[in-house]
Amino acid sequence: MKTQISLLRFGSIVCVMLFVFTVNTQAITYEVGPGKPFANIGDVEWESLQAGDTVLIYWRSTPYKEKWVIGRQGTSALPITVRGVVGPNGELPIIDGNGATTRSQLNYWSQTRGVIKIGGSNIPADTMPRYIVIENLDIRSARPPYTFTASNNAVQSYPNNAASIYVEKGENITIRNCIIHDSGNGFFVASSDDTVSRNILVEGNYIYDNGNNGSLFEHNNYTAAIGIVFQYNRFGPLRSGCPGNNLKDRSAGAIVRYNWIEGGNRQLDLVDGEDSVIIRNDPAYRSTFVYGNVLIEPAGAGNRQILHYGGDSGNIPDYRKGTLYFYNNTMVSTRTDRTTLFRLSTNEETCDARNNIFYITNTGNNLSLIDDTGILNLSHNWFKPGWVISFGTPTGTVNNDGTSVQGSSPGFVNEATQDFRLATNSAAINTGTSLNSSVLPANNLVRQYVRHQLNESRPTSGMFDIGAFEFPGAPTAIPVDITTTSLPNIRRGRFYQQTLEATGGIPMYFWAIESGELPYGMTLNPITGTISGKVSVKGSWTFTIKVQDSLNHAVTAMRQFSITITL
Repeated sequence: MKTQISLLRFGSIVCVMLFVFTVNTQAITYEVGPGKPFANIGDVEWESLQAGDTVLIYWRSTPYKEKWVIGRQGTSALPITVRGVVGPNGELPIIDGNGATTRSQLNYWSQTRGVIKIGGSNIPADTMPRYIVIENLDIRSARPPYTFTASNNAVQSYPNNAASIYVEKGENITIRNCIIHDSGNGFFVASSDDTVSRNILVEGNYIYDNGNNGSLFEHNNYTAAIGIVFQYNRFGPLRSGCPGNNLKDRSAGAIVRYNWIEGGNRQLDLVDGEDSVIIRNDPAYRSTFVYGNVLIEPAGAGNRQILHYGGDSGNIPDYRKGTLYFYNNTMVSTRTDRTTLFRLSTNEETCDARNNIFYITNTGNNLSLIDDTGILNLSHNWFKPGWVISFGTPTGTVNNDGTSVQGSSPGFVNEATQDFRLATNSAAINTGTSLNSSVLPANNLVRQYVRHQLNESRPTSGMFDIGAFEFPGAPTAIPVDITTTSLPNIRRGRFYQQTLEATGGIPMYFWAIESGELPYGMTLNPITGTISGKVSVKGSWTFTIKVQDSLNHAVTAMRQFSITITL
């Protein structure tokens, strides 16, 4: 089956590309593919890229078996962009690491660690790569037993920890709308006390089918940075027989929002920044935000814990020891045995859990809230009755404010097809609570996931619904106001045109004359609010204009105007 990508999303990216050309006429576009100036990816001068340069890799029916390093710097306004140009049916260009060759002019270390590598090279000269965008590519196959040909023409093997995309170091790196699979680690970001990666954005990707048979140490995602955001991604199961985690992260300032995360030993493993004291000393290290996600625990998956927060290095003073803000997520477990929501590593790890759906298909007594330790604060979550604090003898604390909503089912649109939006009879509608003030305004709940790898504005209709999706409901009435305060006069016989302006409500607006009348010869367009026409009679006219919300007709505003026609 050919893999497809939203053509709508690609079109918006093209618009950005055109903008780049208008602001930087020195930028170069390298076009790679059939009938293009460059037949091979290795023909591109990767060692010479400058800010604003774009590498366009066009889809072809056969994969590109090539690999390379990016070790240059863009800017915020002029990033270096590597973009796939989709095929006629939305197919992404395939970058296949199995049997790949490497441009001979490049000289970089750790060539075995990734198909696309960012940072760490002699040619180009070593620097901190900045403002790099990689998008619209299918990047695959960096793991044993696959091999590749290095830049010195030697055939080498990939190690277990190789990745489709390996960021050895980088700042302001965006990975967008890619498919990342069939590698040891799908996406890997490294940091150390010598070099810390910063400001990583991972959005709209499909990351799945990674890992190594029997190894707990490779994952779909394995990252460590200062400032990292995961949004609108689809994380699928790892390869069969691979017991790694789905999203494992050791960052400061981690935000995981509006993703679909299905399968893995754990869906989320948010642990200590063991390799970097700089990460551990960053103020953002103590706060982690997980919201608006769909978390699915399949039957027969590995660890029964959905989320681990704290640390796993064994060096307890380095653990996160802060607060995990976990809100408006939908968790669904189809395990036929037990499910545990949270493993909080020590009693110095706290979780604020509110407005979440915690649904298991098994009986309610097969759900425990914590594994053992930690402080869990619960408010306005949905549960099946019968849950327990722990399956053992916990040493942690669960503070339940008594606001939970309970039932046999949350009331999904279609549980069998994984449509976890809320049906009209769901008890989760309008039963949430306000968010913790510590998450506002930066991590307000404003969007929601759309299957797959898309997103939309989260509707606003009363109190928050519980879970990752808001029931559409009736739109909240937003006051409307006419912002035009006066209209100019005009001389007789001249053409007149003025457009009224309004704010608030739900555009488009409907405009009407509420009282009085316009000068003879003038009309009001009810859709655009434009008054226009030619008047041959002098005089003064006073009238009242009404504007009406297009969806809620009870929301209106009025303002009186006068126009004088002179000789």
